[in-house]
Amino acid sequence: MRVRRGPGVAAAAALTLLLGACSGEGGAEPDPTPAAGKSDRPSAKPQKPEKSDATVVPVADPDHAVDPPGKRDGRLWSADILIQWDKTIDDDLLKQIEKLKGVAHTERIGLGQVSLENRVLTVAAVDPGGYRNFTTVEVADSQVTWDRVAGGELAIDQKDAKRLADKDGMIRLGSPDDDAPSLHVGAYVPQIPTVDMVVNTAWADDIEMATDNGLLISTDNITPATIRKPLEKLVGKDASVQMLDVASVLGLDPDARLTAIPTGGSIGSVVGTYRYRVIGGGRIAPESSWVAANIRTEVVPILGSVTCHRDLFPQLRAALLEIQQSGLAAEIHPDEYAGCYYPRFIANTTSLSNHSFGLALDLNVPGNGRGTVGEMNRAVVAIFEKWGFAWGGDWRYTDPMHFELSEIKRVG
Repeated sequence: MRVRRGPGVAAAAALTLLLGACSGEGGAEPDPTPAAGKSDRPSAKPQKPEKSDATVVPVADPDHAVDPPGKRDGRLWSADILIQWDKTIDDDLLKQIEKLKGVAHTERIGLGQVSLENRVLTVAAVDPGGYRNFTTVEVADSQVTWDRVAGGELAIDQKDAKRLADKDGMIRLGSPDDDAPSLHVGAYVPQIPTVDMVVNTAWADDIEMATDNGLLISTDNITPATIRKPLEKLVGKDASVQMLDVASVLGLDPDARLTAIPTGGSIGSVVGTYRYRVIGGGRIAPESSWVAANIRTEVVPILGSVTCHRDLFPQLRAALLEIQQSGLAAEIHPDEYAGCYYPRFIANTTSLSNHSFGLALDLNVPGNGRGTVGEMNRAVVAIFEKWGFAWGGDWRYTDPMHFELSEIKRVG
């Protein structure tokens, strides 16, 4: 039996435009209005748009704007299958896909993954006019949402925005050490399964992601699973083929061979293309060739033998050696170390963490729980930060046990 995402009351309730600020769990809401000028510098006092969707929305970021989409045109399509490659879609292959029996409509998009506060989230770079027709009717018909995306702002689910946006309504898509761009949140809208946030294609270069390495497919009235095998045969083993009707119920398609392509900065350059399968219990199985090429077990000061990404070791050793030489070794408790390479989802989510790449480690776990100030010695924190690690104690929802690679530094 096919499961469809209906446009009912839940979806309508989830559609919340940023037309008024309020406070809630996790801190203040983002500034509800577009940021003026460059996106990494919030407006001193942006204009507040009217509530009507007929209102012309000011362009928030002219340097990252595309042509406004105008009034929605054409019918809506069900978002049934999402394909991701680690390269641009081949035009000849696209024509073959579109001729496949059961494929009713397609839309090219860009897909990449950004690491934000230890969550690896998927960002889609889209043409607002075409992509909106794959969303629910309430989202598709929200003119202000797509005008804001076209104007350089970000569309994101409200829950994620509350956790990630600063007091000015900005979300930085990556580490500050890597000069990652900051985008203003333009609208709270529910996303299609497996996509966490949407930007227009003008942002792709700054985020260091492709604009056409993903393909949305609608099978219309045909069950998506019926074309899975011929589609997988056509696109080959290097592509990820996800059934979104299954993902909307289960959170992920358990039969998919999934792909993450971390974008920009340290994480992207170190991880590369990361393919994996879901194996149950919140665990994943990364491609064996990636593990063999990247994961090592080595001895480091204070902690002893640890298993991490090979590119983490030079900076980890340098940080721990300096901590040791500074007389601070007793501030790190080896018996309270909770691991580095840990290929699984964050608990109760379908989001990967940097532990899945072996690029993060948890220290002194008992006294440094989520949402607390923690007991981590701040001199130890400063040394880790000196050697290119970000500390979870600085996040809006703190995680003071957590240190992750945020900047590649030359050692020696």
